[in-house]
Amino acid sequence: MKTAHFSRLGVAMGLCAASFLAPAADSTTNPNPTKASAIFAGGCFWCIEADFEKLPGVIEAESGYTAGQTTNPSYETVSAGSTGHTEAVRVFYDPNKVSYGQLVEYFWRHIDPTVKDRQFCDVGSQYRSGIYWQGEVEQKVAEASRDALLKSARFPVIYTEVLPATTFWPAEEYHQDYYKKNPIRYAYYRSGCGRDMRVQQVWEEKK
Repeated sequence: MKTAHFSRLGVAMGLCAASFLAPAADSTTNPNPTKASAIFAGGCFWCIEADFEKLPGVIEAESGYTAGQTTNPSYETVSAGSTGHTEAVRVFYDPNKVSYGQLVEYFWRHIDPTVKDRQFCDVGSQYRSGIYWQGEVEQKVAEASRDALLKSARFPVIYTEVLPATTFWPAEEYHQDYYKKNPIRYAYYRSGCGRDMRVQQVWEEKK
């Protein structure tokens, strides 16, 4: 078990289902929106931010904190596990190019939904995975996607929470686009954490 703030930065410094095509909720007020947002938590926000920014149709992803009880959380307080928040990303995307349902399906394939209060080498409730829906349309899509995974019997249990979105607090500037600002340190961290290897194990097609 590791201390989030020290261990993650220490490692980095030391080592250096069906696709649901429903539109995002804000399309109810604008029939053809060019920008919508979605909130996901998938462990280290450096990694899930990098993953989403590779998806065509995504404009950008922003690292931050959500699903907690305190205002203005900082990396230090979230890492200490005292705020109830989880590391998350707010994804800005063009719903004319990629749907909310496709974002959800992409998200599943980049996390390990079989573990509770952790993702890969990062342990603690601040690393729990989650889909935080905004509006009834997103709720239905997210819940249907989770239920389809359970029905498929691929996983006996899914610990990823599916909850209404609460305040999203952007993380400190040095966390934003960390993988671009510090590519070598980021690569060492991601590799050392075993993220990609575990994702491949979890999602490999059954023979």
